[in-house]
Amino acid sequence: MNGATARVAVACGCELGEGPQWHAVSGRLTWCDILGRRLHWLDPTSGETGHRALDQMVSLAVPIAGGGMLLVGEDRLARFDPTTGVLERFCDFEAGNPLTRGNDGRVDRHGSLWLSSMGKGAELGAGRLYRLHRGTLVELRAGLTIPNAICFSPGGEVAWFTDTASGVVMRWPLDREGWPLGEPAPWADFSAQPGNPDGAVVDAEGHLWLALWGAGRVVRLDPQGREVDAITLPTSQPSCPAFGGERLDRLYITTAREGMDAARWREEPDAGHLFVADPGVPGLAEPTLRLA
Repeated sequence: MNGATARVAVACGCELGEGPQWHAVSGRLTWCDILGRRLHWLDPTSGETGHRALDQMVSLAVPIAGGGMLLVGEDRLARFDPTTGVLERFCDFEAGNPLTRGNDGRVDRHGSLWLSSMGKGAELGAGRLYRLHRGTLVELRAGLTIPNAICFSPGGEVAWFTDTASGVVMRWPLDREGWPLGEPAPWADFSAQPGNPDGAVVDAEGHLWLALWGAGRVVRLDPQGREVDAITLPTSQPSCPAFGGERLDRLYITTAREGMDAARWREEPDAGHLFVADPGVPGLAEPTLRLA
């Protein structure tokens, strides 16, 4: 076991940091402060950081094949050109439901985006899981409360996800085109352990790194769902990990201050910052999103 400890990479103080994504073309990591309505970025080589204010809550910014990013918002998916700053609606996303917003998501091995929604107040069963395939949004599952941990095996034959409220990570076989086969099955159960499963990413060896919200840990799970390593953080609410850097050998972890009162902030002054750790194993190159 590596047993690494995460350190602060950017002192950004997000209320709800989420959606870290490595953009290989630009050499930047992006992440969102969902509740703070900001898109953040880091260039690890130069150390340059920055952020952009947004007009709605955005949970994810993924690179698009051919350039630009797709932002997952409250009621729409939008294309964003970081060089010009132009932001344009791509399609509606639960536009008729003012109770929900986007949450976790990741591009699969076929270049399609799996994305999710949840209630703004984590309302029971208000969330859904979707796949954006070649520009068409398809619902995969309804009745979820806090969809999270969306990630994929190296060969694309399996997807994982969780409903954080359940405490159980599910495993879902996929066909050759990346569509689900049958029903998902329980794979790793954290319901009786400290912390709740949140965001996740898969490394080059096919192991899953899972953030445990409330426990201040990111655990590494083998293909059978057993914990084989862990990274500790000095704050209790890690939300999602992502591999980044030129060799994909750094694990970046978003965290949150959401729900913390002033006394808790004093106990956890680094809550909401972006962290980085040396996991001892590289990650996988994330596919770019194909919209056509």
